[in-house]
Amino acid sequence: MSILQKSNKRASSRRQINIKGVRNGVLLLPDNRYRLVLEVSAINFELKSEQEQDAIIDTYQSLLNSLPCEVQILARVREMDMQKYLDDFRFKAESEKNKVYRSAIVNYTEFIQELVTTNKILSRRFYVIIPHADKGKSDFETVHERLLLSADIVAKSLSRLGIHTRHLDSLELLDLFYSFYDPNLAKRQPITAKTLQLLKESYV
Repeated sequence: MSILQKSNKRASSRRQINIKGVRNGVLLLPDNRYRLVLEVSAINFELKSEQEQDAIIDTYQSLLNSLPCEVQILARVREMDMQKYLDDFRFKAESEKNKVYRSAIVNYTEFIQELVTTNKILSRRFYVIIPHADKGKSDFETVHERLLLSADIVAKSLSRLGIHTRHLDSLELLDLFYSFYDPNLAKRQPITAKTLQLLKESYV
């Protein structure tokens, strides 16, 4: 029995999200459709001078006109889990022999604990999603090369804006969709490399 097999009375979460699988950092969708996701850094447009803002707008316009394919831009806001961060500081406080440093660590930890008790700490991440639809039913390696080529062109164009890019791997892609599907469970039970291996074995 598959590790993810559920009752036939409910559609599987994989069907609800409409993903066939993940391979080499590429989302496999129904009807020979694929997606590669780049995580991109941000720039603070408001802090730029008027001249710099005009240059960014002109460069961004050129970028849009030179794209090799249609892209999607995703802004993702997630609540950060501060427990591990606080636990690390508590461990440092216990192992710190200098009383002054230990006191400073304890005070800082208590301050952060009080802060997160009354406020949500949010992280913002931005993604560029590169699609590919294969009508000729090419093999995956060919599709993968085309996606990487498109991603390279997009990454170089974004670098002219001072934006850094990073290709999400398979585990990070699953975690991204997992956090959309059930954010609370994603915090309590994060996806691990072992989970990814089990998924591969289950759907081969």
